[in-house]
Amino acid sequence: MSKKQPANAPAPTAEAPTALPRRLTAAAALTALEGLALAGLGVYMLFVGIAGDPDSPQQAETGGITLLALAALPLIAARGLRLGRRWSRGPALITQLMALPVAWTLYTTGGAMIAAAAALAVAAVAVAALLVNPTATEALGIGGPSSS
Repeated sequence: MSKKQPANAPAPTAEAPTALPRRLTAAAALTALEGLALAGLGVYMLFVGIAGDPDSPQQAETGGITLLALAALPLIAARGLRLGRRWSRGPALITQLMALPVAWTLYTTGGAMIAAAAALAVAAVAVAALLVNPTATEALGIGGPSSS
């Protein structure tokens, strides 16, 4: 036996997820790419430390584990941004601030690292700009007019 709702009763509503602005989605994607690049480099360093012939296997393995641990920050932040979580903006911005000195170090190394430095710096500045954009901050529920 099924119960019927009266004709004038409001229909049950399910909250539909709101679409994120493209800027926030782009910031999440770039942040995830940064995290994946760190994780890939960490796996490579671990592999070289275990199966390769580095100058210092212990240093290569420690560096690989460190990079894998550092990769967690941008990956978690990217996931939070993709889900529209307010807390994720801070870790994502911290990741970009940490990337800028790394880009500078790569640049001063010279050679082929200059291209990697440029790509990293452009990505870091782009993500930071996307995250402080009013559209993104509004979507994350940050800022706005104060009601005092």
